[in-house]
Amino acid sequence: MTAALKAGLIGLGSMGRNHARILAGLEGVELAGVVEPAGDRNGWAQGAPVLSTVDELLALGVDYAVVACPTGLHEKVGLQLADAGVCALIEKPLADTVEGARRLVEAFESRDLVAAVGHIERCNPALLSLRARLEAGELGDVYQVVTRRQGPFPHRIADVGVVKDLATHDIDLTGWVTGQAYTSIAAHTVSKSGRPHEDMVSAVGQLSDGTMANHLVNWLSPLKERFTSVTGERGCFIADTLTADLTFHSNAAVATEWEALRAFRGVSEGDMIRYAIPKREPLLVEHELFRDAVRGKPADVCTLRQGLLTVEVAEAVLESASTRTTVTLTAPDRTEHGT
Repeated sequence: MTAALKAGLIGLGSMGRNHARILAGLEGVELAGVVEPAGDRNGWAQGAPVLSTVDELLALGVDYAVVACPTGLHEKVGLQLADAGVCALIEKPLADTVEGARRLVEAFESRDLVAAVGHIERCNPALLSLRARLEAGELGDVYQVVTRRQGPFPHRIADVGVVKDLATHDIDLTGWVTGQAYTSIAAHTVSKSGRPHEDMVSAVGQLSDGTMANHLVNWLSPLKERFTSVTGERGCFIADTLTADLTFHSNAAVATEWEALRAFRGVSEGDMIRYAIPKREPLLVEHELFRDAVRGKPADVCTLRQGLLTVEVAEAVLESASTRTTVTLTAPDRTEHGT
């Protein structure tokens, strides 16, 4: 019988407490300790020892750690784990700068350590089904990906703006579901909440196969929305990642007899299908995949190199908004980067 992996958790904020809940019940894993300098007055550590420093956690001999501290600390904590030979699942985004993300990639790869980024939308049932259907060619040629991710300001965020916090979800999932990389991006941002960072962004991008990407992300709406649509030659998929529902709106297959309409080479409304798909908690799926990866089993995790690409695109979004120009990106080798 395989011994349980000893896991540690760094950070007990709004995401950290959910990681603790999953780790405490994850088969084949023991939650050995939680690093939270402020302590745990609410019992979120699930009975695990609460520690003040990463060094104390490393002294417990953990096999891997989940990094759920503020984004600005990801690089420092990640490098400390890599130096100690400990595998790591780092919450998204990988780091708050491209340079920091690159240093993390180098640190873990040079030591041949398993590491991944917690881009949880990759484990959402609706997007998993959507990706599989796109790979099977059910949509034909893909024309456009549109995402909307909006809602009220989350008081848990203090060190980055909406681009690096929320928009990185959409940047990553767009490349992941399509298998393409961004080649250009143009964006506008605004800041209306009195904070030093932007709280709304609208971006238009192009992917390596010519697909158009449109992203609207904000912390200024009382309406919480998580919308992804992919339009192609056979219709349109719509994923609601709040409810994990996936629907398909097909192009009409019935020929029209109206001469004036036949002259227009467009599409018309066809059938709509709402798929019945299994709905497991995405965070649990993410942890199961990373546990398996640490054990050396095949597991489709978001690699640090893929996380680096997302940080690069997020930086390009901010550069475009600042300079009011379209920023060109170099499309990576998809075989190497897995996008």
